Amino acid sequence: MNSDSLERALQKLLASVTGPDPEAVRAAETRQGRLAKPPGSLGKLEELSVKLAGITGSVKNELRKRRLFVFAADNGVVREGVAAAPQSVTWKQTLNLTRARTGASVLCRAAGSEITVVDVGVNADLPAGSVLDRKLMRGTGDIAEGPAMSRETAVKAVLTGAELAASSDADVIGVGEMGIGNTTTSAAVLSAFLGLDPEKTAGRGGGLTEEGLLRKKEVIRRALSVNRPDPSDPVDVLSKVGGLDIAAMCGAFLGAASSRKPAVIDGFISAVSALAAYRLCPQVRAYLIPSHASAEAGFRLAMEEMDLRPFLLLDMRLGEGSGCPIAFQILDDACAVMNHMATFEEAGIEDGYLDEIRREEENSRKDGVRREDATRQE
Repeated sequence: MNSDSLERALQKLLASVTGPDPEAVRAAETRQGRLAKPPGSLGKLEELSVKLAGITGSVKNELRKRRLFVFAADNGVVREGVAAAPQSVTWKQTLNLTRARTGASVLCRAAGSEITVVDVGVNADLPAGSVLDRKLMRGTGDIAEGPAMSRETAVKAVLTGAELAASSDADVIGVGEMGIGNTTTSAAVLSAFLGLDPEKTAGRGGGLTEEGLLRKKEVIRRALSVNRPDPSDPVDVLSKVGGLDIAAMCGAFLGAASSRKPAVIDGFISAVSALAAYRLCPQVRAYLIPSHASAEAGFRLAMEEMDLRPFLLLDMRLGEGSGCPIAFQILDDACAVMNHMATFEEAGIEDGYLDEIRREEENSRKDGVRREDATRQE
């Protein structure tokens, strides 16, 4: 496809994303209110079950098939000394992900999740058939010297991720990555979107020294100055200071939303990719499910921008999508609560004693919605 055709395809993708099913949400909230328990006593499990209802249009859900997509790509910015690991780790770990030898793949096996590793830009020739080959470039350009890639390539990457997620037969997907240097590109993308200095968005990634972290922040400043990404144009940001993995992950979140599938966010890079999808199409937020709270500096900023809150506190910072299979199991628990708990009527319990508590819960919920609306208007 030429550039115009690619842009039209992207706009068609964005237009295909619709909001949550309001009737299913109301029905799920009603059922949660009738289950034999104090209101809100199962916390996030209740919230997740209601969110799933809005996504699928069904009050009761079973996420029988789950799949983690890991998008692998190299980043030219590593030549600036911003990563603790050599670039060769990208292709080695990309292959190891397919052999159940990495953290994410081991956790997928434990959670009964399939894993699809996608080469969108690894700077190496991987053995034929080892991974899904969607290579667009052999790594991006050095963002400290110029753009990561052309706009056309960035759109291709987004559409690649979207097509894979939308066509997947999984009931829920997770979105992860593999690519040395991608905490630098993610921090650059986040700085561009939020107008923040890398002092606030950049962290140690895979384990930089203090000197390395200072160098990383300066490289990001230079990248932003050289490329001048337009924060109102997410594709411009991705093409100038992003990466092929981030762009494809952004597309995966959009593709999941277009096909009404929940999409689980992993850590920092995954969160920034989700933010790019959100900036392209705010409706996508209804389909995003954060997993764990990453220790990386910019993660909280990305979450706050989308008004999302992770539900796992595990001090994890591995990446690879490792938080997703753990989240899949929590989602199973949320479904089990909605599907199989007895209602007060079924349990033979008169629930009138909870009326006052329910009124307080409802008033608190309405107050929270009003505060949220006021904050967004500001």
